[in-house]
Amino acid sequence: MPDCDKVLLVQAELDGELGAAEAAALAAHRAQCPICEAAAAELAQARALMRDDLYQPVPEDMRRRVLTALAAAQPPRPGPPAATSGSFGRWRGWWSNSASFGLGAACAAALAFLLLVPAMPPGLTEQIVAGHVRALQPGHLQDVASEDRHTVKPWFDGRLDFAPPVKDLAAAHFPLTGGRLDYLNGRPVAALVYQRDKHVIDLFVWPAAGDTPPQTAERQGYNIVHWSQGGMNFWAVSDLEVAQLEEFVADWRNAP
Repeated sequence: MPDCDKVLLVQAELDGELGAAEAAALAAHRAQCPICEAAAAELAQARALMRDDLYQPVPEDMRRRVLTALAAAQPPRPGPPAATSGSFGRWRGWWSNSASFGLGAACAAALAFLLLVPAMPPGLTEQIVAGHVRALQPGHLQDVASEDRHTVKPWFDGRLDFAPPVKDLAAAHFPLTGGRLDYLNGRPVAALVYQRDKHVIDLFVWPAAGDTPPQTAERQGYNIVHWSQGGMNFWAVSDLEVAQLEEFVADWRNAP
């Protein structure tokens, strides 16, 4: 099969390195390109084999056993040199150097075993935070800037395969300021932008099955609340205090 000059972008997409427009363009290209689609499938399979539940912290008893084995493997300190022939002295020097090298290798292996953390693909929560941080860069926050939900909601028509609900929370002191396209978890999503004082709130929206109650998380100093409602996934992220972000979520869920 011939190569494709866009296949490297598939890896960049999984690493969260593409902007929303680039990711959407790649998604359209992949639908017509069997090479990139096959590469995406292979990378997805590799990521599935590297789920978090395959990697567990080293148990304390195992750590103690490794340290005990290292201590037992340490050669005793050599005593005072005895009157030996030159060949025996050379042999003893070789043995000392070899033992030191072996101990060093054992230590290196133990440190790698105990401390090396495998590089894992970012989870959805990390993707949410990365998308929020990326959007805070100048010129990336909004594709459509408006406080009118009747302007923001129609803007998504034709740009997404679903219609995200857009609510006006100005009366609750969370005014809408606009929206944009983003790309999360392998698909284009809507990002609605709200504000509380000088704090930006990103609300990521895409279709879901069923309803789930709000759940709170924290990553890199940002608070996240996610839930499912009315056939949609919602992920709110901000540097707001968690109580205020939960207030925003409650106002959103109760608003018409």
